[in-house]
Amino acid sequence: MASMTREGEVFVLDLGEGENRFNGESLDSLEACLDEVEAAAPCALVTRARGKVWSNGLDLEWIGAQGDQAIPFVVRVHELLARVLEMGVPTVAALQGHTFAAGAMLALAHDQRVMRADRGFFCLPEVDIGIPFTPGMSDLIAAKLPARAAHEAMTTGRRYGGEEAAAAGIVDEAAAEEDVLARALARAAALAGKDPATLRTIKQRLHAAALASLRGPQGF
Repeated sequence: MASMTREGEVFVLDLGEGENRFNGESLDSLEACLDEVEAAAPCALVTRARGKVWSNGLDLEWIGAQGDQAIPFVVRVHELLARVLEMGVPTVAALQGHTFAAGAMLALAHDQRVMRADRGFFCLPEVDIGIPFTPGMSDLIAAKLPARAAHEAMTTGRRYGGEEAAAAGIVDEAAAEEDVLARALARAAALAGKDPATLRTIKQRLHAAALASLRGPQGF
């Protein structure tokens, strides 16, 4: 379950200390936290977690038990990604641990990413688990990663450590474990005064294709 604290003009959204997978309950809490952030704008957002994992993505076991509600839930995940991608506040993901699959996509939807340098992986493992990316997810990844990194990450399932992810342009900075959150907070605080309407419009125009794909009927 996600929770929220605030440090000055920066909201800190904490995904939790487990695998932080996406299911109905966890999305409820994430959406409520984002509501709070957007209501307080202008401000900034840092999304963090605790323990070995930032997020391992979709809760496939939970989704598998949803029957005909599984597809509507994935549509809801698409909307979460689109919402973060176009948020009218600066957003920074503080990646202290493993960031996999749809969790990696949530990190990519943020404006910036700071990743732990020495442990933890960023990975898009869909090619190895037999689950093709939806068109919306593919377009999000392509919009946020350099072309070579997107191709490698999506087609090989490579696990990137922090330094490798920074070199590939996947994250903006690799930092020591104890510095990840502080560096993310510093990046967010420096931008917290941006006008929300202007920033949202810029992001919407910058990522128009990915947003349309995430929200379009062709998403699957």
